[in-house]
Amino acid sequence: MKPAIVVTGASSGIGRALALAAAADAAPMVLIGHLKQDLDEVAAELARVGAEAHALAIDLTDRDAGQHIEDALSERDLFCDVLVNSAGFGVFGLAAEISRDEQLKLIDVNARALTDLSLRFLPGMLQRGRGGILNVGSITGYTAGPYMASYFASKAFVRSFTAALAVEVAGTGVTVTCLAPGIVRTPFLEHGRVREARLVKFAPRGNAAEIAAAGWRGFKAGKRVVIPRLVDRLIATFCTLIPDRALLRLIAAIQRPRPQAGGR
Repeated sequence: MKPAIVVTGASSGIGRALALAAAADAAPMVLIGHLKQDLDEVAAELARVGAEAHALAIDLTDRDAGQHIEDALSERDLFCDVLVNSAGFGVFGLAAEISRDEQLKLIDVNARALTDLSLRFLPGMLQRGRGGILNVGSITGYTAGPYMASYFASKAFVRSFTAALAVEVAGTGVTVTCLAPGIVRTPFLEHGRVREARLVKFAPRGNAAEIAAAGWRGFKAGKRVVIPRLVDRLIATFCTLIPDRALLRLIAAIQRPRPQAGGR
């Protein structure tokens, strides 16, 4: 069996950019996403630079998604050498008013699927003494987030889970890294009213290709956390130094939805 790099959320944004960055390692690429046409376009782009790419349209909210991915690897005589967990989305608004189903799907994709795939493939990495996991978190993982409660919480989980795994695998030859960017210009902003958040509107935005390149370099160097831009490192530090009560009041004031015309 051949070692492969498995990338979730590979059809767009940071996931796509990470797939392109990782392709330089000349390993077979397995691209996971829910839109087959978009995945095929990324696979074709990788093929043009000489990479072997397999596109798998799989819905990560499906509880059997991990098994489907594992079976697909086996059918292609591949094993997961490096796992890149980049799939994720956000929703904006009052938690009590946003669709419960949508918020639970967010948790399924951002946290549960990431955990399932990590625990599914990590034992094999440890047995082989090589490979690793690159989880895409966010600087939002450094605080709670009123009006994006589920999203901020999911990224806090990613940050905590990844940090713990990184300590557990230290010295084994396996690397576990959390890439924690700030706001990035990607299709992520188009989902679940996220673009309406004032924090998104006014915060400086990063470039997906540059963020991915920094994340992949950091992973290859064995770093536990990569926050690519100075402004985002400063924001993350600010979040850890300010008392929670003051920080949450500030975030709530910035994030609070504007009243809709004719609304309350």
